[in-house]
Amino acid sequence: MSENFDIKDIALAEQGRFRIQWAAREMPVLALLEERFRKERPLAGLRLSACLHVTTETANLMHVLQAGGADVVLCASNPLSTQDDVTAALVAHQEMSVYAIKGEDNETYYQHIQAALDHRPHLTMDDGADLVSTLHKGRQELLSNVIGGTEETTTGVIRLRAMAADGVLRCPIIAVNDALTKHFFDNRYGTGQSTIDGIVRATNVLLAGKNFVVGGYGWCSRGIAMRASGMGANVIVTEVDPLRALEAVMDGYRVMTMLEAAKIGDIFVTSTGDINVIDRHHMDVMKDGAIMCNSGHFNVEINIPALEEVAVEKRRVRTFLDEYHLPDGRRLYLIGEGRLVNLAAAEGHPSAVMDMSFANQALCAQYIAQNAADLDPKVYGVPEEIDLEIARLKLDAMGTRIDVLTPEQEKYLSSWEEGT
Repeated sequence: MSENFDIKDIALAEQGRFRIQWAAREMPVLALLEERFRKERPLAGLRLSACLHVTTETANLMHVLQAGGADVVLCASNPLSTQDDVTAALVAHQEMSVYAIKGEDNETYYQHIQAALDHRPHLTMDDGADLVSTLHKGRQELLSNVIGGTEETTTGVIRLRAMAADGVLRCPIIAVNDALTKHFFDNRYGTGQSTIDGIVRATNVLLAGKNFVVGGYGWCSRGIAMRASGMGANVIVTEVDPLRALEAVMDGYRVMTMLEAAKIGDIFVTSTGDINVIDRHHMDVMKDGAIMCNSGHFNVEINIPALEEVAVEKRRVRTFLDEYHLPDGRRLYLIGEGRLVNLAAAEGHPSAVMDMSFANQALCAQYIAQNAADLDPKVYGVPEEIDLEIARLKLDAMGTRIDVLTPEQEKYLSSWEEGT
């Protein structure tokens, strides 16, 4: 067992071990990579600090990284996303240093990030860029060790590209989020299903017939809208991008401003990566009983300080549900303190989609280890060959076969002479 950790309860280790094994059944690509990494040891001699949602799926990624030879330390990327039995299993059975407790306060959260940085990493693995931003703001003496890192989510990629644009990013980062085998599946199908799961677990409300407002229409929001519609909800989409708004209209959803939607919505979900998508003036016109939640990375998409300020009373009415009484008698509800609803109130994405996302993480870590000398301090996309390899491995694991181009077809596609 590791001697360096800060978790809730080591006695939960056996429970966590069983759940990690259950998740592994749906993660065949990671299993193949673990076998390959154990033979090739591509990360041998490298210290890796990971700041991720500590779930059963993440635990299986940690197995792969350790099999590859990495010396891994793990901390949480969100105060409410940790599964405490998983942390116990990693410490007890994987001898890993883990710093994560579900419900930890903000001070403890950043203490845990500092503990992960104390590992003096060569590689970083981030979900939201809190690790890398803390490294650049307060631990710059460690940057000389860092050969590169990976970033899991849209919000983190946005932050890292802003750092690169400002000229302050000092190590190469691969934007795992932008891989086709990540955002087409993880963001859309994973976020879609797990967000609905979180809402239903927290509230037990019937979605059929409800006006379900989705803030944004990126890949995550597309998945949320799709799944809510499938449950019988009347989906309304709000957007600032005219192309995405047009796509939502063509997909059959009503599109309007958030202020218009606020007057008629029953359930509100934000997933944009931006601040104050639901603001005070929206809350002022919401119906009594309106339910709000966020599926973006940070708890800034709903203006919670404004909600706290206007409320005359607040009480927790269910495990993950807070009720706010307003001066005019209306009651508004907030799920999971405005943090990622799929992890705060549920278990996050299903293992089958995280299989591909975390395969990207593992292979991109290997890519950085092998190509660090040729990488500049900027944000890179996932190499196409990695994306395609993961797609092939996933199809093979699913028992799905596809066609292969004949030499004649390849020649035709590479030529320009033949026409009508």
